[in-house]
Amino acid sequence: MTRNIVYGFFWALTAFSLFYLFAHFWGLANGWSKNMETYSRTIVFIIYISKFLIVPLLLIDDLRRLTMWVGQRVNGGPAEFDISRSRFLSKMGIFFGAIPFFSLSYGIIRNPYRYQLFKESVGIKGLSPNLVGLKIVQISDIHSGSFTFKDPVKNAIDLINAQKPDLVFFTGDLVNDHSDEMSDFMDVFDKIEAKYGVYSVLGNHDYGEYHHWKNEEEKDANLEKLKGIHKKLGWDLLMNEHRMLDINNEKVAIIGVENYSALPQFPKMGRLADAHSGSDGANVKLLLSHDPSHWDLQIVPEFKDINLTFSGHTHGFQFGIEIPGWIKWSPAQFMYKQWAGLYQQGEQFLYVNRGLGFLGYPGRVGILPEVTVIELQSA
Repeated sequence: MTRNIVYGFFWALTAFSLFYLFAHFWGLANGWSKNMETYSRTIVFIIYISKFLIVPLLLIDDLRRLTMWVGQRVNGGPAEFDISRSRFLSKMGIFFGAIPFFSLSYGIIRNPYRYQLFKESVGIKGLSPNLVGLKIVQISDIHSGSFTFKDPVKNAIDLINAQKPDLVFFTGDLVNDHSDEMSDFMDVFDKIEAKYGVYSVLGNHDYGEYHHWKNEEEKDANLEKLKGIHKKLGWDLLMNEHRMLDINNEKVAIIGVENYSALPQFPKMGRLADAHSGSDGANVKLLLSHDPSHWDLQIVPEFKDINLTFSGHTHGFQFGIEIPGWIKWSPAQFMYKQWAGLYQQGEQFLYVNRGLGFLGYPGRVGILPEVTVIELQSA
């Protein structure tokens, strides 16, 4: 009975994969809704990732059988096989294939809107007593074009406002490509409240680099519309510039740069020297820069007076293992030295947000969507 259920489930998934491929080949999927397309594509992805882990063990068993058959034929004996060993390898294959199947499925069902609150206190050398306890909430990588539901996103806004932040920072990637992706979410993100304002920067996806535009004019128009969306949300978009705030009779410099990455595949639009110029006299300097690789590349070696940098971009790869005080692992660490959480070099700090939304895979496994709260303290 169990075997029949397993076989039926296996072939049903295979049939669905073939249906998905044929539907796209013959144009039958053109009328599918965004959610149907997203989840169908993801199911096929999960199926083949799972099968990829099963195949090596089945191949080992096939090679074992072939070797035994050749040996027995050479020796002139009858071809006999150890069926129990084949069964063991088959069961091991199913076990290893079940791990990504169920974990990735769980990540879609349970985790895409399971917002986690991360809190950190950062000790700034020379921080004025008037700024001790200044509360900053950071969000990043909304990727509104990937959202499959609207109502759960409102929970993130409630979580942000419940912190009673002095400042809110958004560190890039509001959309995947197209500014129109924000249309259904304007009345969600415009509800964010902060005592001294919401400040934002652009991420690599905001430039529309991954969309095929008819011409450069259309691409530029999309970017201009996205800038207007920040304004309509009530966010102060920093384009290689800074704002000098007076908070409790102390100067606080909020510096924001366009995307700047150490990796060649991402844009280098940021001009930190321009953004930084004129910020002298601030008691504390806070930088918004989407890509964390910018920190080691330019910020630490050239701008020692920037106390704290806020970045995102990595999403923690939306996959990993985090157990506080014991293990923190993700494939992201093979690409980024700083990929999630708080980092320090000398008297400078970097915080890398794990992202509020998701991209590609509509879920998360181990690395959950994040709202960050940072309180400034005197070192």
